[in-house]
Formats: sequence, structure tokens, C-alpha cells
Amino acid sequence: MISLDTAMIFFPIAILMAMAPGPDNIFVLTQSAVHGRRTGLLVLLGLCTGLMGHTAAVAMGVAAIFQTSEMAFTVLKLVGAVYLAWLAWQAFRSKAGSLDADTEGNKSACSLYLRGIVMNLTNPKVAIFFLAFLPQFVDPAQSSIAGQIIMLGVLAIIATLLVFTAIAFGASMIGEKLKRSAAAQLLLNRVAGTVFGALALKLALADR
Repeated sequence: MISLDTAMIFFPIAILMAMAPGPDNIFVLTQSAVHGRRTGLLVLLGLCTGLMGHTAAVAMGVAAIFQTSEMAFTVLKLVGAVYLAWLAWQAFRSKAGSLDADTEGNKSACSLYLRGIVMNLTNPKVAIFFLAFLPQFVDPAQSSIAGQIIMLGVLAIIATLLVFTAIAFGASMIGEKLKRSAAAQLLLNRVAGTVFGALALKLALADR
């Protein structure tokens, strides 16, 4: 079990990390703005589930594979890049009114939840980040290292939930106003497509 002092130091840092612009919070922002709060929150739950997977991987040492194996890292990042490129293509081909709450926003909760999981788990940079970040707050003199890693991961997930929920609510409010104009909605779709495309390119070119 981690100490209270460690938790009090770690949690504010985790909040700041969640606030820093990155693929996950940008993904929540664009999904919420284009498709509404429900979509953003369901995607967020999927992302946090992915973080649970990364935490477990670090605790078991599996994440080290992606740090040492070039092939594993490359395969996973390309899968993620292809998925983001597909989302970009969907956004670009959509006309005004085709991505509003009556279509995309009404997809099943399961499909939106899985979208967040896929987005998070196919980014090997997250696994490597957790592998480098969490152990810095582990005290070998305390309880089991794996147990401490899991607790730190839970705190990181709570921080992510707090920050990303605020992002989802704010972006959805802005998106609702923009959707009243067909031209603004079309622009919003194009912006989302551009962001997804840029994230796909960034992930495809990422180095360990």
C-alpha cells in the first residue's frame, strides 16, 4: 500500500498529466464536440478501462516488452494509426447533419465504450509512459511493488476521469451551439477529421 504522502504528491502530478494535450484528451474533446456529451463520456470510460490494462501490464512487467521489442511496438502503433485514420476518413466523408446526435450519438453504449478501449490500448506510448512514470513513486520498503503500481494506476485513472469529464462537458456544450449552423457543423466535422488524421500520423511516426 502506498503512503498518504506519496498519494498526495502523485495525485496532483497525475492531474497535470491528464491536462497536458495528448491523443486521449484530444480524442474525448473532439468526440464530445461532434457527437455530444454521451459519446464523450462513454469513450472516456473506455479510455479509463484501457488505462486499467496498462496499469496491470506494468504491474506484471508486460509493458517492458514494448520498450525492448521494436516489432511489438511497431505493430501496435500501426494498428492504432490505422484505427485513427479510419475515424478521420469517417469524419471527412460526413456531411452536415450526418454526425449529429441522431446518428453517431445514438450508437450503442458498448460500441462507443469499445472505441475508447481500442484508442487507448493501441497506443504503445501510453504503456511506456506508465512503465516509466508509475515506478518512480514505488517504495521497495513498503508492500508489494505490484500492489503499489496498481494503487498508483487507480489514482491516475481517477485523475483522468476528473479532467476528461470536464473536457467532455465543456466540449459538448460548445458543440451543441455549433450544431445549430450547418456550416459550423460541417467545419466541426472537418476539424475532427484533421485532428484524427494528425494523431494517426503522429502515432505512425512515433519512436520508442
